[in-house]
Amino acid sequence: MDANVLIEKNEHGIALITLNRSEAANALSVHMLKQLHSTLDELVFDEEVRVVLFTNAGEKVFCAGADLKERATMNPIEVKETVTLIRTLMDKVEALPQPTIAAMNGGAFGGGLELALSCDIRFAKSGASYGLTETALAIIPGAGGTQRLPRLIGLGKAKELIFSAARVEADEALAIGLVERVLPEDQLLQQSYALADKIASNGPIAIKQAKRAIQVGMQVDLASGLEIEKLAYEQTIPTKDRLEGLQAFKEKRKPNYKGE
Repeated sequence: MDANVLIEKNEHGIALITLNRSEAANALSVHMLKQLHSTLDELVFDEEVRVVLFTNAGEKVFCAGADLKERATMNPIEVKETVTLIRTLMDKVEALPQPTIAAMNGGAFGGGLELALSCDIRFAKSGASYGLTETALAIIPGAGGTQRLPRLIGLGKAKELIFSAARVEADEALAIGLVERVLPEDQLLQQSYALADKIASNGPIAIKQAKRAIQVGMQVDLASGLEIEKLAYEQTIPTKDRLEGLQAFKEKRKPNYKGE
């Protein structure tokens, strides 16, 4: 079967996942969804991988969301099963212990933007547009969009975009906090790798604990969040990496962190 998902790992601990259905705007077919699930199931236990990048084949669309041509052939039960497959995929992306970056080389709509919302950091391509457009099809964002978008950009703006099925250009996406950077195509992946390299050079246990503290802490009150932070910090104290960081600082050299 065709490889709708490509994965490439480098010596710095960065895994690049490429959505590889450019002929279909990288839409999420059932086959592609199953490949993504399988890929993530392997990555979650891969101690060598410190950062995960998501990008796309082609130059126009990062991901157009669900494969609507395929969806039109499904009965109601198959639709529910496929929607569950998409929703649980986004949850898996968000739950990855490694930091994730969506390097969107083109637009992202519906489930495609929900995939990016599940990532920790989003980079957009100059001139591309982004939106949760489901209400124009008489459905709603069903893979986390109604929950993750307001938490990211605020309640009112999220309602405006979802209710109207609007698409925003990359510069507006940056202004409202939907993405962290807008980059020309020839710099998008380069800058994504540069950030990933910087993250990967830091203590991997600390990075995972920081991610957990932020994500879990944002869902609770401040006092509970501070307790979560305290517990996460305590996980770093007995590590060899913490001692290596102190020694490297003392010796004025670059630390060599091993995730221990």
